[in-house]
Amino acid sequence: MRARIAASVILAAGILLGTSACNLVAPQATTKHYDASDGVSADIGDLDVRNAILISETGTDGNLVVTVVNKAGTAARLAVQFESKGKKITQHVVLAGDSTTVLGEPDGEVVILRGIDSIPGSLVPVFFQYGEASGKELLIPVLDGGLPEYSELLPADVEN
Repeated sequence: MRARIAASVILAAGILLGTSACNLVAPQATTKHYDASDGVSADIGDLDVRNAILISETGTDGNLVVTVVNKAGTAARLAVQFESKGKKITQHVVLAGDSTTVLGEPDGEVVILRGIDSIPGSLVPVFFQYGEASGKELLIPVLDGGLPEYSELLPADVEN
């Protein structure tokens, strides 16, 4: 009788371990970071650049649509650098401390990248940097206003 109970306990333990030990050999997919939307992201010191995309109808000028989270308690001056007609152009945006700032929306702060010469569907290298933190270059996708969520974000629609 004892042998039968012991065998049942060992069999139950084997089944339990066999069906629940997947994490011992397979990595968890939920621990891998990915960009869940159309844009790209990066962490630069205390700033989190999230879901950066360029909206452009012709590929000449692009509206940079991005969310920037400033986790520092002080204001930060973010430099956005890109190439236009062979020259490096830098634009600056001041971000309040402990804040989330969305750039590129109507009636908000706008960064227009002029002369990018990149058609919708291509990638544009844009360098982000602030303070003493090491900057990062992101390959930002260029999208047109064809989707309803981007239709009002074309450069002509958001310029003041």
